[in-house]
Amino acid sequence: MGPFTSKKEPDVEAGEKTVDSLDYVPDDGAVAAETFVVGDSWYAKTQRFAGKMGVEQRGIERVPSDERSTAPVSQVGTMWLSANMVVSSFAIGALAYPVFYLGYVDTILIILFVNLLGIIPVAFFSTFGPRFGLRQMVLSRFFFGYYGVKIVAVLNVLACVGWSAVNVIVGAQLFHAVNPSMPGWAGIIVIAAATFLVTLFGYKIVHTYERYSWIPCFIIFMIVLGEFAHSGHFYNIPMGVGLSEAGSALSFAASVFGFATGWTSYAADYTVYQPVDRSRKSIFSWTYAGLAFPLLFTEMLGATVATAMAANDGDNIYMEGYQSSHIGGLLAAVIVPPLGHFGKFCLVILALSIIANNCPNIYSVGLSLQLLAKKSQRVPRFVWTFIGTLVYCAIAIPGYGQFENVLENFMLLIAYWLAIYEGISIPEHVIFKRGFTGYDPSIYMDAKLLPPGIAAVTAFLFGVMGAVLGMAQVWFIGPIGKLCGTAYGGDVGFELAFAFAAITYIPLRYFEKKHFGR
Repeated sequence: MGPFTSKKEPDVEAGEKTVDSLDYVPDDGAVAAETFVVGDSWYAKTQRFAGKMGVEQRGIERVPSDERSTAPVSQVGTMWLSANMVVSSFAIGALAYPVFYLGYVDTILIILFVNLLGIIPVAFFSTFGPRFGLRQMVLSRFFFGYYGVKIVAVLNVLACVGWSAVNVIVGAQLFHAVNPSMPGWAGIIVIAAATFLVTLFGYKIVHTYERYSWIPCFIIFMIVLGEFAHSGHFYNIPMGVGLSEAGSALSFAASVFGFATGWTSYAADYTVYQPVDRSRKSIFSWTYAGLAFPLLFTEMLGATVATAMAANDGDNIYMEGYQSSHIGGLLAAVIVPPLGHFGKFCLVILALSIIANNCPNIYSVGLSLQLLAKKSQRVPRFVWTFIGTLVYCAIAIPGYGQFENVLENFMLLIAYWLAIYEGISIPEHVIFKRGFTGYDPSIYMDAKLLPPGIAAVTAFLFGVMGAVLGMAQVWFIGPIGKLCGTAYGGDVGFELAFAFAAITYIPLRYFEKKHFGR
Protein backbone atom coordinates (compact mmCIF):
# COMPACT_ATOMS: atom_id res chain seq x y z
CA MET A 1 0.00 0.00 0.00
CA GLY A 2 2.95 2.30 -0.62
CA PRO A 3 3.50 4.74 2.24
CA PHE A 4 0.70 3.28 4.31
CA THR A 5 0.87 0.33 6.64
CA SER A 6 -0.41 -2.91 5.28
CA LYS A 7 -3.94 -4.05 5.92
CA LYS A 8 -4.13 -7.21 7.97
CA GLU A 9 -7.24 -9.36 8.06
CA PRO A 10 -8.03 -10.57 11.59
CA ASP A 11 -7.95 -14.31 12.19
CA VAL A 12 -11.07 -14.89 14.24
CA GLU A 13 -10.37 -18.59 14.74
CA ALA A 14 -6.92 -17.80 16.13
CA GLY A 15 -8.52 -15.53 18.69
CA GLU A 16 -7.71 -12.21 17.06
CA LYS A 17 -10.26 -9.46 17.47
CA THR A 18 -12.55 -8.53 14.62
CA VAL A 19 -12.89 -5.12 13.03
CA ASP A 20 -16.15 -4.60 14.91
CA SER A 21 -14.48 -5.31 18.22
CA LEU A 22 -14.37 -2.46 20.67
CA ASP A 23 -10.57 -2.90 20.94
CA TYR A 24 -9.39 -3.64 17.40
CA VAL A 25 -9.07 -0.86 14.85
CA PRO A 26 -7.33 -1.60 11.51
CA ASP A 27 -4.42 0.62 10.49
CA ASP A 28 -5.81 1.54 7.08
CA GLY A 29 -4.77 5.09 6.24
CA ALA A 30 -2.10 5.25 8.94
CA VAL A 31 1.22 6.70 7.79
CA ALA A 32 4.48 5.00 8.77
CA ALA A 33 7.21 7.25 10.17
CA GLU A 34 9.78 6.27 7.52
CA THR A 35 7.68 7.82 4.74
CA PHE A 36 8.37 11.34 6.03
CA VAL A 37 12.02 11.17 4.93
CA VAL A 38 11.55 9.61 1.48
CA GLY A 39 12.68 11.71 -1.50
CA ASP A 40 14.79 14.80 -2.15
CA SER A 41 12.15 17.46 -1.56
CA TRP A 42 12.61 20.30 0.89
CA TYR A 43 10.07 18.57 3.14
CA ALA A 44 11.96 15.25 3.15
CA LYS A 45 15.34 16.92 3.77
CA THR A 46 13.91 18.95 6.63
CA GLN A 47 12.36 15.84 8.14
CA ARG A 48 15.62 13.90 7.88
CA PHE A 49 17.45 16.67 9.72
CA ALA A 50 14.70 16.81 12.34
CA GLY A 51 14.95 13.05 12.85
CA LYS A 52 18.68 13.30 13.49
CA MET A 53 18.02 15.97 16.12
CA GLY A 54 15.36 13.89 17.87
CA VAL A 55 12.49 16.13 16.80
CA GLU A 56 9.07 14.56 16.31
CA GLN A 57 8.43 14.38 12.56
CA ARG A 58 4.76 13.46 12.58
CA GLY A 59 2.03 16.04 12.18
CA ILE A 60 -1.64 15.34 11.53
CA GLU A 61 -0.99 11.96 9.89
CA ARG A 62 -2.63 8.99 11.56
CA VAL A 63 -0.36 7.08 13.96
CA PRO A 64 -0.05 3.33 13.17
CA SER A 65 -0.70 0.95 16.05
CA ASP A 66 2.84 -0.46 15.87
CA GLU A 67 4.34 3.00 16.45
CA ARG A 68 2.50 3.65 19.69
CA SER A 69 4.54 4.02 22.86
CA THR A 70 4.42 1.85 25.96
CA ALA A 71 4.33 4.91 28.22
CA PRO A 72 2.12 4.49 31.30
CA VAL A 73 -1.38 5.88 31.17
CA SER A 74 -0.53 8.07 34.15
CA GLN A 75 1.36 10.41 31.81
CA VAL A 76 -2.01 11.48 30.41
CA GLY A 77 -2.99 12.68 33.88
CA THR A 78 0.31 14.40 34.66
CA MET A 79 0.14 16.16 31.29
CA TRP A 80 -2.97 18.06 32.36
CA LEU A 81 -1.86 18.27 35.98
CA SER A 82 1.18 20.35 35.01
CA ALA A 83 -0.65 22.38 32.36
CA ASN A 84 -3.12 23.59 35.00
CA MET A 85 -0.97 23.75 38.15
CA VAL A 86 -0.01 27.24 37.02
CA VAL A 87 -0.45 30.89 37.88
CA SER A 88 -3.03 31.32 35.09
CA SER A 89 -5.42 28.97 36.91
CA PHE A 90 -4.76 30.82 40.17
CA ALA A 91 -5.66 34.05 38.37
CA ILE A 92 -9.09 32.72 37.30
CA GLY A 93 -10.11 32.14 40.92
CA ALA A 94 -8.59 35.42 42.08
CA LEU A 95 -10.82 37.40 39.69
CA ALA A 96 -13.97 36.50 41.62
CA TYR A 97 -13.73 39.48 43.99
CA PRO A 98 -12.00 42.35 42.12
CA VAL A 99 -13.87 41.76 38.83
CA PHE A 100 -17.17 40.06 39.73
CA TYR A 101 -17.58 41.17 43.38
CA LEU A 102 -18.71 37.73 44.49
CA GLY A 103 -18.77 36.39 48.03
CA TYR A 104 -16.42 33.65 49.14
CA VAL A 105 -18.83 30.74 49.52
CA ASP A 106 -20.58 31.30 46.19
CA THR A 107 -17.18 31.62 44.49
CA ILE A 108 -16.03 28.27 45.87
CA LEU A 109 -19.28 26.55 44.84
CA ILE A 110 -19.06 27.93 41.30
CA ILE A 111 -15.42 26.82 40.96
CA LEU A 112 -16.30 23.33 42.18
CA PHE A 113 -19.35 22.50 40.10
CA VAL A 114 -18.49 24.39 36.91
CA ASN A 115 -15.03 22.81 36.68
CA LEU A 116 -16.39 19.31 37.27
CA LEU A 117 -18.76 19.91 34.36
CA GLY A 118 -16.37 21.75 32.05
CA ILE A 119 -13.65 19.10 31.98
CA ILE A 120 -15.95 16.23 30.99
CA PRO A 121 -15.60 16.91 27.22
CA VAL A 122 -11.79 17.06 27.54
CA ALA A 123 -11.67 13.67 29.26
CA PHE A 124 -14.21 12.23 26.82
CA PHE A 125 -12.39 13.26 23.63
CA SER A 126 -9.05 12.15 25.09
CA THR A 127 -10.34 8.58 24.77
CA PHE A 128 -10.48 8.98 20.97
CA GLY A 129 -6.69 9.34 20.61
CA PRO A 130 -5.65 5.76 21.41
CA ARG A 131 -8.65 4.32 19.58
CA PHE A 132 -8.04 6.02 16.22
CA GLY A 133 -4.54 7.54 16.36
CA LEU A 134 -5.89 10.85 15.07
CA ARG A 135 -5.40 14.37 16.40
CA GLN A 136 -8.40 16.26 17.77
CA MET A 137 -8.80 18.63 14.82
CA VAL A 138 -8.48 15.71 12.39
CA LEU A 139 -11.12 13.81 14.34
CA SER A 140 -13.31 16.88 13.94
CA ARG A 141 -13.58 16.07 10.22
CA PHE A 142 -15.98 13.31 11.27
CA PHE A 143 -18.21 16.00 12.83
CA PHE A 144 -17.75 19.02 10.54
CA GLY A 145 -16.65 17.43 7.28
CA TYR A 146 -13.40 17.87 5.37
CA TYR A 147 -14.01 21.54 4.52
CA GLY A 148 -16.23 22.66 7.40
CA VAL A 149 -13.55 21.72 9.94
CA LYS A 150 -11.33 24.48 8.57
CA ILE A 151 -13.58 27.01 10.35
CA VAL A 152 -12.96 25.20 13.61
CA ALA A 153 -9.22 24.95 12.89
CA VAL A 154 -8.96 28.73 12.34
CA LEU A 155 -10.70 29.38 15.66
CA ASN A 156 -8.40 26.90 17.34
CA VAL A 157 -5.35 28.68 15.92
CA LEU A 158 -6.67 31.99 17.25
CA ALA A 159 -7.25 30.37 20.65
CA CYS A 160 -3.78 28.79 20.77
CA VAL A 161 -1.95 31.97 19.78
CA GLY A 162 -4.19 34.37 21.72
CA TRP A 163 -4.14 32.52 25.02
CA SER A 164 -0.40 31.95 24.71
CA ALA A 165 0.01 35.72 24.47
CA VAL A 166 -2.29 36.35 27.45
CA ASN A 167 -0.52 33.70 29.55
CA VAL A 168 2.98 34.91 28.76
CA ILE A 169 1.99 38.45 29.77
CA VAL A 170 0.88 37.09 33.16
CA GLY A 171 4.27 35.41 33.53
CA ALA A 172 6.08 38.63 32.60
CA GLN A 173 4.05 40.47 35.24
CA LEU A 174 5.38 38.05 37.85
CA PHE A 175 8.94 38.79 36.75
CA HIS A 176 8.13 42.49 37.02
CA ALA A 177 6.77 42.00 40.55
CA VAL A 178 10.13 40.46 41.52
CA ASN A 179 12.28 42.97 39.64
CA PRO A 180 10.48 46.22 38.68
CA SER A 181 13.38 47.21 36.43
CA MET A 182 12.92 44.14 34.20
CA PRO A 183 11.05 45.16 31.04
CA GLY A 184 7.99 43.18 30.06
CA TRP A 185 9.42 42.13 26.69
CA ALA A 186 12.35 40.40 28.40
CA GLY A 187 10.09 38.21 30.54
CA ILE A 188 7.96 37.37 27.52
CA ILE A 189 10.98 36.26 25.48
CA VAL A 190 12.38 34.12 28.32
CA ILE A 191 9.10 32.21 28.76
CA ALA A 192 8.41 31.94 25.01
CA ALA A 193 11.91 30.64 24.22
CA ALA A 194 11.71 27.98 26.93
CA THR A 195 8.25 26.91 25.74
CA PHE A 196 9.49 26.65 22.16
CA LEU A 197 12.39 24.40 23.15
CA VAL A 198 10.01 21.96 24.84
CA THR A 199 7.40 21.92 22.07
CA LEU A 200 9.99 21.82 19.28
CA PHE A 201 10.89 18.22 20.06
CA GLY A 202 7.26 17.17 20.12
CA TYR A 203 4.93 14.77 21.86
CA LYS A 204 7.41 12.73 23.90
CA ILE A 205 9.35 15.70 25.32
CA VAL A 206 6.15 17.64 26.05
CA HIS A 207 4.86 14.67 28.07
CA THR A 208 8.22 14.25 29.81
CA TYR A 209 8.34 17.91 30.82
CA GLU A 210 4.73 17.97 31.95
CA ARG A 211 5.23 14.79 33.99
CA TYR A 212 7.39 16.61 36.51
CA SER A 213 6.90 20.37 36.13
CA TRP A 214 3.83 20.40 38.39
CA ILE A 215 5.89 19.40 41.44
CA PRO A 216 7.75 22.67 42.20
CA CYS A 217 4.62 24.68 41.37
CA PHE A 218 2.52 22.62 43.76
CA ILE A 219 5.11 23.09 46.52
CA ILE A 220 5.12 26.85 46.00
CA PHE A 221 1.32 27.04 45.98
CA MET A 222 1.37 25.14 49.28
CA ILE A 223 3.82 27.74 50.61
CA VAL A 224 1.43 30.47 49.44
CA LEU A 225 -1.41 28.70 51.24
CA GLY A 226 0.62 28.30 54.41
CA GLU A 227 1.85 31.88 54.51
CA PHE A 228 -1.60 33.29 53.78
CA ALA A 229 -3.20 31.13 56.47
CA HIS A 230 -0.52 32.22 58.93
CA SER A 231 -1.08 35.89 58.09
CA GLY A 232 -4.69 35.75 59.29
CA HIS A 233 -5.80 38.09 56.51
CA PHE A 234 -8.50 35.84 55.11
CA TYR A 235 -11.81 37.66 54.92
CA ASN A 236 -15.07 35.77 54.45
CA ILE A 237 -16.78 38.06 51.96
CA PRO A 238 -20.54 37.60 52.37
CA MET A 239 -22.62 36.25 49.52
CA GLY A 240 -24.69 38.79 47.61
CA VAL A 241 -28.38 38.51 46.82
CA GLY A 242 -30.76 39.47 44.05
CA LEU A 243 -30.32 40.02 40.33
CA SER A 244 -26.87 41.55 40.66
CA GLU A 245 -25.56 38.45 42.44
CA ALA A 246 -27.12 36.18 39.82
CA GLY A 247 -25.55 38.12 36.96
CA SER A 248 -22.11 38.14 38.56
CA ALA A 249 -22.31 34.43 39.37
CA LEU A 250 -23.27 33.56 35.78
CA SER A 251 -20.47 35.69 34.32
CA PHE A 252 -17.84 34.24 36.65
CA ALA A 253 -19.12 30.73 35.89
CA ALA A 254 -18.64 31.47 32.17
CA SER A 255 -14.99 32.42 32.79
CA VAL A 256 -14.37 29.27 34.83
CA PHE A 257 -16.12 27.05 32.29
CA GLY A 258 -14.27 28.58 29.35
CA PHE A 259 -10.90 27.97 31.01
CA ALA A 260 -11.75 24.38 32.00
CA THR A 261 -13.31 23.26 28.73
CA GLY A 262 -10.76 25.17 26.65
CA TRP A 263 -8.57 22.07 26.39
CA THR A 264 -11.28 20.17 24.48
CA SER A 265 -9.95 21.18 21.07
CA TYR A 266 -6.54 19.65 21.92
CA ALA A 267 -7.71 16.60 23.88
CA ALA A 268 -6.82 13.71 21.55
CA ASP A 269 -3.51 15.35 20.53
CA TYR A 270 -1.91 14.04 23.72
CA THR A 271 -3.19 10.47 23.66
CA VAL A 272 -2.55 9.43 20.00
CA TYR A 273 0.59 7.49 20.94
CA GLN A 274 -1.16 5.50 23.67
CA PRO A 275 -1.67 1.82 22.73
CA VAL A 276 -4.81 1.22 20.67
CA ASP A 277 -6.14 -1.25 23.25
CA ARG A 278 -5.68 1.14 26.17
CA SER A 279 -8.78 1.13 28.38
CA ARG A 280 -11.02 4.09 27.63
CA LYS A 281 -12.04 4.18 31.29
CA SER A 282 -8.42 4.60 32.37
CA ILE A 283 -7.80 7.37 29.81
CA PHE A 284 -10.98 9.18 30.88
CA SER A 285 -10.23 8.78 34.60
CA TRP A 286 -6.60 9.93 34.41
CA THR A 287 -7.53 12.92 32.24
CA TYR A 288 -10.43 13.90 34.48
CA ALA A 289 -8.37 13.61 37.67
CA GLY A 290 -5.39 15.36 36.07
CA LEU A 291 -7.61 18.32 35.24
CA ALA A 292 -9.87 18.41 38.29
CA PHE A 293 -7.22 18.49 41.01
CA PRO A 294 -5.08 21.43 39.78
CA LEU A 295 -8.04 23.49 38.57
CA LEU A 296 -9.94 23.16 41.85
CA PHE A 297 -6.86 23.61 44.01
CA THR A 298 -5.36 26.65 42.26
CA GLU A 299 -8.63 28.46 41.56
CA MET A 300 -9.88 27.98 45.12
CA LEU A 301 -6.51 29.15 46.42
CA GLY A 302 -6.70 32.22 44.18
CA ALA A 303 -10.22 32.98 45.38
CA THR A 304 -9.12 32.58 49.00
CA VAL A 305 -6.11 34.88 48.71
CA ALA A 306 -8.15 37.48 46.80
CA THR A 307 -10.51 37.91 49.75
CA ALA A 308 -7.77 39.83 51.55
CA MET A 309 -8.19 42.66 49.02
CA ALA A 310 -11.60 43.42 50.55
CA ALA A 311 -10.18 44.19 54.00
CA ASN A 312 -10.18 47.80 55.21
CA ASP A 313 -12.27 48.88 52.21
CA GLY A 314 -9.48 47.93 49.81
CA ASP A 315 -6.78 49.93 51.60
CA ASN A 316 -4.25 47.11 52.07
CA ILE A 317 -1.04 45.67 50.59
CA TYR A 318 -2.93 43.00 48.66
CA MET A 319 -5.02 45.50 46.73
CA GLU A 320 -1.96 47.69 46.20
CA GLY A 321 -0.04 44.73 44.81
CA TYR A 322 -2.91 43.75 42.54
CA GLN A 323 -3.30 47.28 41.19
CA SER A 324 0.42 47.67 40.54
CA SER A 325 1.30 44.24 39.07
CA HIS A 326 -2.03 42.40 38.83
CA ILE A 327 -1.80 38.72 39.89
CA GLY A 328 1.97 38.95 40.28
CA GLY A 329 1.57 41.78 42.76
CA LEU A 330 -1.10 39.90 44.69
CA LEU A 331 1.13 36.84 45.06
CA ALA A 332 4.10 39.02 45.96
CA ALA A 333 2.08 40.58 48.78
CA VAL A 334 1.55 37.10 50.25
CA ILE A 335 5.04 35.60 50.15
CA VAL A 336 7.65 38.34 49.65
CA PRO A 337 7.24 40.25 52.98
CA PRO A 338 7.59 37.14 55.18
CA LEU A 339 10.04 35.18 53.00
CA GLY A 340 12.17 37.90 51.42
CA HIS A 341 14.46 36.69 48.63
CA PHE A 342 13.11 33.15 48.84
CA GLY A 343 9.64 34.56 48.23
CA LYS A 344 10.94 36.29 45.11
CA PHE A 345 12.49 33.02 43.98
CA CYS A 346 9.08 31.35 44.37
CA LEU A 347 7.52 34.03 42.17
CA VAL A 348 10.13 33.35 39.47
CA ILE A 349 9.25 29.63 39.53
CA LEU A 350 5.54 30.48 39.25
CA ALA A 351 6.32 32.74 36.29
CA LEU A 352 8.07 29.83 34.61
CA SER A 353 4.99 27.67 35.23
CA ILE A 354 3.54 29.44 32.19
CA ILE A 355 5.78 27.18 30.11
CA ALA A 356 3.71 24.15 31.14
CA ASN A 357 0.51 26.10 30.48
CA ASN A 358 1.56 27.19 27.00
CA CYS A 359 3.09 23.88 25.83
CA PRO A 360 -0.29 22.41 24.77
CA ASN A 361 -1.17 25.66 22.98
CA ILE A 362 2.02 25.90 20.95
CA TYR A 363 2.32 22.18 20.19
CA SER A 364 -1.26 21.99 18.95
CA VAL A 365 -1.23 25.23 16.94
CA GLY A 366 1.01 23.58 14.35
CA LEU A 367 -1.42 20.68 13.96
CA SER A 368 -4.34 23.04 13.36
CA LEU A 369 -2.35 25.02 10.79
CA GLN A 370 -1.47 21.82 8.93
CA LEU A 371 -5.18 21.07 8.65
CA LEU A 372 -6.01 24.26 6.75
CA ALA A 373 -4.70 23.18 3.34
CA LYS A 374 -2.67 20.48 1.57
CA LYS A 375 0.21 22.93 1.15
CA SER A 376 0.22 23.83 4.85
CA GLN A 377 0.37 20.10 5.68
CA ARG A 378 3.63 19.91 3.73
CA VAL A 379 5.15 22.35 6.21
CA PRO A 380 6.50 20.28 9.15
CA ARG A 381 4.82 20.70 12.52
CA PHE A 382 7.96 22.05 14.18
CA VAL A 383 8.22 24.86 11.60
CA TRP A 384 4.65 25.92 12.40
CA THR A 385 5.58 25.74 16.10
CA PHE A 386 8.36 28.26 15.49
CA ILE A 387 6.09 30.55 13.47
CA GLY A 388 3.36 30.35 16.12
CA THR A 389 5.90 31.34 18.79
CA LEU A 390 7.00 34.39 16.80
CA VAL A 391 3.39 35.46 16.25
CA TYR A 392 2.29 35.29 19.87
CA CYS A 393 5.44 37.11 20.98
CA ALA A 394 4.68 39.80 18.41
CA ILE A 395 1.22 40.15 19.99
CA ALA A 396 2.31 39.93 23.63
CA ILE A 397 5.24 42.37 23.60
CA PRO A 398 3.24 45.43 22.48
CA GLY A 399 0.26 44.09 24.41
CA TYR A 400 2.10 44.14 27.72
CA GLY A 401 0.82 47.18 29.59
CA GLN A 402 -0.96 48.63 26.57
CA PHE A 403 -3.75 46.49 25.18
CA GLU A 404 -3.56 43.48 27.51
CA ASN A 405 -7.18 43.97 28.57
CA VAL A 406 -8.28 44.31 24.94
CA LEU A 407 -6.50 41.05 24.09
CA GLU A 408 -8.03 39.20 27.04
CA ASN A 409 -11.51 40.52 26.26
CA PHE A 410 -11.14 39.35 22.67
CA MET A 411 -10.09 35.86 23.81
CA LEU A 412 -13.08 35.63 26.15
CA LEU A 413 -15.31 36.72 23.28
CA ILE A 414 -14.24 33.94 20.91
CA ALA A 415 -14.21 31.25 23.63
CA TYR A 416 -17.89 30.53 23.02
CA TRP A 417 -16.97 28.48 19.96
CA LEU A 418 -16.01 25.62 22.28
CA ALA A 419 -19.60 25.25 23.49
CA ILE A 420 -20.75 25.19 19.85
CA TYR A 421 -18.12 22.57 19.03
CA GLU A 422 -19.36 20.38 21.87
CA GLY A 423 -22.99 20.96 20.90
CA ILE A 424 -22.27 19.50 17.45
CA SER A 425 -19.68 16.80 18.13
CA ILE A 426 -21.38 15.13 21.08
CA PRO A 427 -24.78 14.62 19.34
CA GLU A 428 -22.92 13.35 16.24
CA HIS A 429 -21.07 10.77 18.31
CA VAL A 430 -24.03 9.65 20.41
CA ILE A 431 -26.94 9.83 17.95
CA PHE A 432 -25.49 9.41 14.46
CA LYS A 433 -22.22 7.52 14.96
CA ARG A 434 -23.78 5.58 17.85
CA GLY A 435 -20.48 5.20 19.62
CA PHE A 436 -16.95 4.36 18.51
CA THR A 437 -17.96 1.61 16.09
CA GLY A 438 -19.57 4.22 13.83
CA TYR A 439 -16.20 5.65 12.75
CA ASP A 440 -13.99 4.53 9.87
CA PRO A 441 -10.66 6.24 10.62
CA SER A 442 -9.22 5.20 7.24
CA ILE A 443 -11.30 7.85 5.45
CA TYR A 444 -9.99 10.82 7.42
CA MET A 445 -8.37 12.27 4.28
CA ASP A 446 -11.25 11.60 1.88
CA ALA A 447 -13.65 14.54 1.52
CA LYS A 448 -16.09 12.43 -0.53
CA LEU A 449 -16.58 9.88 2.26
CA LEU A 450 -16.61 12.21 5.26
CA PRO A 451 -19.82 14.04 6.28
CA PRO A 452 -20.63 16.95 3.92
CA GLY A 453 -20.49 19.39 6.84
CA ILE A 454 -23.50 21.43 5.73
CA ALA A 455 -25.48 20.59 8.87
CA ALA A 456 -22.49 21.27 11.12
CA VAL A 457 -21.67 24.66 9.59
CA THR A 458 -25.32 25.73 9.68
CA ALA A 459 -25.67 24.62 13.30
CA PHE A 460 -22.43 26.43 14.07
CA LEU A 461 -23.94 29.68 12.82
CA PHE A 462 -27.01 29.12 14.99
CA GLY A 463 -24.66 28.49 17.91
CA VAL A 464 -23.01 31.85 17.24
CA MET A 465 -26.47 33.41 17.37
CA GLY A 466 -27.07 31.82 20.77
CA ALA A 467 -23.72 33.07 22.06
CA VAL A 468 -24.42 36.63 20.90
CA LEU A 469 -27.86 36.61 22.52
CA GLY A 470 -26.56 35.35 25.85
CA MET A 471 -23.10 36.87 26.23
CA ALA A 472 -22.23 39.52 28.78
CA GLN A 473 -18.79 40.81 27.89
CA VAL A 474 -17.04 44.16 28.21
CA TRP A 475 -17.56 44.87 24.52
CA PHE A 476 -21.12 43.64 24.17
CA ILE A 477 -24.05 42.47 26.30
CA GLY A 478 -26.66 40.37 24.48
CA PRO A 479 -30.40 40.97 24.94
CA ILE A 480 -30.83 37.77 26.95
CA GLY A 481 -27.62 38.42 28.87
CA LYS A 482 -29.02 41.83 29.93
CA LEU A 483 -32.03 40.11 31.51
CA CYS A 484 -29.79 37.94 33.69
CA GLY A 485 -28.24 40.70 35.76
CA THR A 486 -28.21 44.42 36.43
CA ALA A 487 -26.06 46.95 34.55
CA TYR A 488 -23.49 44.41 33.35
CA GLY A 489 -25.94 41.55 32.78
CA GLY A 490 -25.16 37.88 33.33
CA ASP A 491 -23.33 35.65 30.88
CA VAL A 492 -25.36 32.70 29.55
CA GLY A 493 -23.57 32.66 26.21
CA PHE A 494 -22.04 29.19 26.68
CA GLU A 495 -25.37 27.64 27.61
CA LEU A 496 -27.25 29.20 24.68
CA ALA A 497 -24.45 28.51 22.22
CA PHE A 498 -24.48 24.81 23.12
CA ALA A 499 -28.29 24.60 23.10
CA PHE A 500 -28.76 26.45 19.80
CA ALA A 501 -26.08 24.38 18.09
CA ALA A 502 -27.28 21.01 19.39
CA ILE A 503 -30.99 21.62 18.80
CA THR A 504 -30.47 22.74 15.20
CA TYR A 505 -27.77 20.18 14.39
CA ILE A 506 -29.79 17.06 15.20
CA PRO A 507 -32.62 17.56 12.64
CA LEU A 508 -30.30 19.10 10.05
CA ARG A 509 -27.87 16.20 10.32
CA TYR A 510 -30.73 13.70 10.04
CA PHE A 511 -31.81 15.12 6.68
CA GLU A 512 -28.22 15.59 5.53
CA LYS A 513 -27.36 11.98 6.23
CA LYS A 514 -30.58 10.79 4.63
CA HIS A 515 -29.84 12.78 1.46
CA PHE A 516 -26.07 12.21 1.09
CA GLY A 517 -25.82 8.83 2.83
CA ARG A 518 -22.77 9.90 4.85
